[in-house]
Amino acid sequence: MSEQGLPLEGTLVLDFAQFLAAPSAALRLADLGARVIKIERPGVGDLCRQLTISNLTSGGQSGVFQTINRNKESYTADLKDPKDLAKVKTLIEQADVMIENFRPGVMAKLGLDYQSVKAINPKIVYATVTGYGSEGPWKGKPGQDLLAQSISGLVHLNGNADQPPMPFGLAVSDMVTGAHLVQGILAGLFKVAMKGQGCLVEVSLLESTLDFQFEVVTTYLNDGNQLPKRSAINNAHAYLGAPMAFIRLKMVTWLSLWAQL
Repeated sequence: MSEQGLPLEGTLVLDFAQFLAAPSAALRLADLGARVIKIERPGVGDLCRQLTISNLTSGGQSGVFQTINRNKESYTADLKDPKDLAKVKTLIEQADVMIENFRPGVMAKLGLDYQSVKAINPKIVYATVTGYGSEGPWKGKPGQDLLAQSISGLVHLNGNADQPPMPFGLAVSDMVTGAHLVQGILAGLFKVAMKGQGCLVEVSLLESTLDFQFEVVTTYLNDGNQLPKRSAINNAHAYLGAPMAFIRLKMVTWLSLWAQL
């Protein structure tokens, strides 16, 4: 920590989100010094509490959940209970940022959509993550990392030419979306500081994953709509077989030698 402290000290964030993309954004804000209060359902909490990798748990909870939600406080509330909802609205009055990733329409039914929250706190930065946006024929479809990787075409860029489309070994759609959400929230907080006005920040798994492929998409749109072709070896860049394939081969060799030390 610097002598001036962390940049978001004194900032209050309400995290209504579950799983990875949106909670990871709240995590980054906590890392920057914000106070993050995670709003969870009674008895169940964030479903990610039970989502484990290699059955790793700590204190009876998922290690993944603890990683994504470190530095956060937890507050239990049944948002369908008028008394609990009233208490949550009291928190909203004090908050600087609110994050949610319910399907479009869910928060409106609860009276916690952007317009309703804005009426409570005009300076709030309201941040939301969806699978495919809040408008259009896909707005009600569930969003999930592997679905976003597949629909966006990202899986076609992974692997070698003789292999089927290959999902990445990480939840890259969730991670990129979370990073985009943080970027939008910070811009929103800057707007509040400069103009005293809150705002709505919206990102989606599909749009963020497409943006992640901006090199390939730009080339496709400006190169006669020629589809990218994967390298035959070393899982190289679709348009830059050299030197990317050579670099990958060298990296694999170096890592193999390092592992033998």
